Amino acid sequence: MSTDNTQNSIHIQWKLTSLFPLLMIVLVNYLIIGVAMPVVPLYVSHKLGFGTLMVGITVSCEFIAALISRIWSGHHADVNGAKRTVIIGLLAGAIAGALYFASIYFISSPNIAVTLLVLARTVLGVSESFVITGTLVWGLSMFGVSHAGKVIAWLGTALWGAYAAGAPLGTFLYGKYGFDSTAAVTVALPLLTLLAVLPMQGPASKKKASNAFKDMAQVISSVWLPGVGLAFTAAGFGSITTFGALLFADKGWDSAWLVFTSLSGAFILGRLFFGHLPDKIGGAKVALICVLIEAAGGFMIGMTPNPLLAFIGAAVTGLGYALVYPGFGLEAVRLAPAENPGLAMGTYTAFLDLALGITGPALGAVADATGLMSVFIVSGATVFCAFPIAVILLRKKTVI
Repeated sequence: MSTDNTQNSIHIQWKLTSLFPLLMIVLVNYLIIGVAMPVVPLYVSHKLGFGTLMVGITVSCEFIAALISRIWSGHHADVNGAKRTVIIGLLAGAIAGALYFASIYFISSPNIAVTLLVLARTVLGVSESFVITGTLVWGLSMFGVSHAGKVIAWLGTALWGAYAAGAPLGTFLYGKYGFDSTAAVTVALPLLTLLAVLPMQGPASKKKASNAFKDMAQVISSVWLPGVGLAFTAAGFGSITTFGALLFADKGWDSAWLVFTSLSGAFILGRLFFGHLPDKIGGAKVALICVLIEAAGGFMIGMTPNPLLAFIGAAVTGLGYALVYPGFGLEAVRLAPAENPGLAMGTYTAFLDLALGITGPALGAVADATGLMSVFIVSGATVFCAFPIAVILLRKKTVI
């Protein structure tokens, strides 16, 4: 028995080593998103001269595009394979960078520039959708459903590592070279990664072409409950990524990039130290605890009198958010049809995209009406709404 356990441990470690290229793909794809995260709100507000509502729209259109393309990318991964899905995503990322350059060219005509910027962010959303869905399906094919929580957690760690590195890098490059540097990074990194992906051996597709709408209806009926729980938690993440830099500018505080790094750093630590918990004690139970932690972080930022507490609040938010996605995600995988892993993960994540798409404009309207501080109070209250969803899933699992 001991020998079997040892062999199984070695087998899992070998698979983790094999997963490393996928982690790098995710890292690069989200680095180009992270680089733009603190930059786009400042570019739209300070360079193009638009208000907070347009900032929210420009940031959120990426999530709306990811929402629209998420189910498409999931079905594509199930039918055409994970590797082809990743390649499409990387090409779309490079195109988004080219559109950034086009926006800069028309900077003297703000309406044209912001339209091109919105188009770039839309294409970037498609890129994000195809890359993360493709890598998730790729990883699940290597590990199997029994280790779904770990796959989601490991790939998410690479994602947030990119956010943590991207925010200070983007701020530095923007301050020194302007938005041109953001555009250059967004074009170059996906193309370089594509050269590494092309010779890789992707997993074979296990599903024949089928009616996507029929599959989608079946998957949605299975994963909608954990999806709704995930959607509520998006407010904590969305409020910081969209309005964190503007809050610091409004208060006259320095080092706004530390908000994003605190959020991402705590997220990564949470994944590294506690990423095994969803597979071990159950996704619903983990989500139940983490929702409360994330909500507390939002309230802290909304009531903070100084930047130090804002950094702490962002870290608490990141720590809580760390296991919300794999927690609810494990429940989604458990409830979904086994033959549609890509569509299941795509549909589940689409709830997050929908929430983020709504969060930006909605919280922008809150900021216009009552000020930036209230944005984070509202986001904390919204996150708390996921608590009863986790309770329902926990009871449902117990009944099953």
